[in-house]
Amino acid sequence: MTVCTSNPENSIAVVTVDHPPVNALPVRGWYDLADAVRAAGRDPRVRCVVLTASGRGFNAGVDVKELQHDPGHEALIAVNRGCAEAFSAVYECEVPVVAAVHGFCLGGGIGLVGNADAIVASEDAVFGLPELDRGALGAATHLARLVPQHLMRALYFTSRTATAAELHAHGSVWRVVPREELEDVAMELAREIARKDGRLLRLAKAAINGIDPMDVRRSYRFEQGFTFEANLSGVADRVRSTFGQGSGGGSDNAGEERV
Repeated sequence: MTVCTSNPENSIAVVTVDHPPVNALPVRGWYDLADAVRAAGRDPRVRCVVLTASGRGFNAGVDVKELQHDPGHEALIAVNRGCAEAFSAVYECEVPVVAAVHGFCLGGGIGLVGNADAIVASEDAVFGLPELDRGALGAATHLARLVPQHLMRALYFTSRTATAAELHAHGSVWRVVPREELEDVAMELAREIARKDGRLLRLAKAAINGIDPMDVRRSYRFEQGFTFEANLSGVADRVRSTFGQGSGGGSDNAGEERV
């Protein structure tokens, strides 16, 4: 099962992604994730959602092989819409979302955590956008919510990653903890949030989104337009044809370089 939801406590929903080997999600997976987060947020008993993942890392982005096997552009259109839905589901979730991140958080993973309300990360977590190595563009919108503007640009143009400790220094990661403590610390933060009045929490989430200086949905969709241009021009196919070869940013070797 790619996405599952559990309720370890009445006021907390845990949405877990499990799509071996590296949680690089196909089209259906992004929609399933969006549906799970939205459903958790609509549950009147839930006051906080914890977004987590099983396996080697939190998220390696889009399943590039699914795109490679599509001779046209249907898979690209579908996955772009799926990513947009999943990112929006996290941002628009009616209650706060805590992302619990371990290992690699790349590409679409940045879209998820960049739209979360709080991030707890394990010491081995790395964050980055290897999009230029994969024939794609996008999620700079969300990386810009995690690091300052010039660092975002350097990370984006080089496809390098930043560590959890570095993001903590920039104030975007709440706590950095040993891997074995990640679940407990994320749940500890979720419990603290969930002690607040449920109705007031929902009003607070809506209010904070309402004063956000960035329209994350519109800015991300703007970015995606350039992904389509890269595909129509043939540039994306040329880059994707080297995916997984050498330093081309395959998801299995992602996160080895960082700043």
